[in-house]
Parts: sequence; C-alpha cells; structure tokens
Amino acid sequence: MGITIYLSAYLGKWLDAKYSDGEKIYTPFLVIIGVFLAIFGVLKQLKKINE
Repeated sequence: MGITIYLSAYLGKWLDAKYSDGEKIYTPFLVIIGVFLAIFGVLKQLKKINE
C-alpha cells in the first residue's frame, strides 16, 4: 500500500518538474489515484482471504 502511494507521489513530482508551468497539478492528482488503487488492492486481498 505504501509503495503504491510513494510511487504515485514520485511520478507526480517528476511530471510536475518536467511538464508543469509552476503549478503542482500532477502530484495531488496522482497521489489520490494511488490511494484509491492501494485501497482497492487491500479490499481485493481481504475479499480473497474471506472466501
């Protein structure tokens, strides 16, 4: 879960540095996506364990 969020934040920072005009738009967007992906992965694993 932490790795997914960290990698999405790292990618967002890299995209902000490379393509942004000074506004940090990629980092928060990708962190939110990373959090949702991490939660989805945990819920999927929990469902698999409970079956």
